[in-house]
Amino acid sequence: MLQQAGATLPEVAPHSLVWVQAIVDALCDISSKDGLTGLVNRRSFEMALAREVDRVARAGEAALLLLLDIDHFKAVNDTYGHGAGDLVLKAVADAVAQSVRPMDLVARVGGEEFAIILPNCASHVGAAVAQRVRERVAELRIATAPGQTLSLTISLGGAFAPQWVRSSPLLWTERADRQLYRAKAEGRNRACLEPQIESFVTAEEKGMLFAISQQDTA
Repeated sequence: MLQQAGATLPEVAPHSLVWVQAIVDALCDISSKDGLTGLVNRRSFEMALAREVDRVARAGEAALLLLLDIDHFKAVNDTYGHGAGDLVLKAVADAVAQSVRPMDLVARVGGEEFAIILPNCASHVGAAVAQRVRERVAELRIATAPGQTLSLTISLGGAFAPQWVRSSPLLWTERADRQLYRAKAEGRNRACLEPQIESFVTAEEKGMLFAISQQDTA
């Protein structure tokens, strides 16, 4: 069953320590991944987002959350079938994953919905990444049947986590989602990012914030 799910198990004696550890590792990997695209799934994304909110509050480094939807995806399923829809999802997932840095996290969080967490991301970098993702997807030509190819676009919305502030994953996601809605309302096939607000915090204030965060985890 694990091998059917894509897990690779070592050729060792069953029930040995190596075999048991491989089973545990494979189960952990499968539980954290989306079965169709191989990207991080929603549950793992939400855990990573919470960790990033905490890191930004402690370290004050800029971080960007991008949400993206495939434009008119329902029409793909209705016109060409769910098999073609799956091919589109896989192709978009690969294109997005190839457009970001190794340190960034790409997740499938819904049917045609994806998310990207970009830690330590300055505003100009975030804007460039969003445009690169959008352009790479627009360049795709997906073969769904002999002699039949599809092209498509995506809409993206992004928001930066407030630096040195104890926010929440929900508030961060809502802000990014508002920008995604804006991108759709303005015609789709575009990226709308909320301006990054620089937080000016003195060294003394940073020390106080760090002390408070240490107390919270004690």
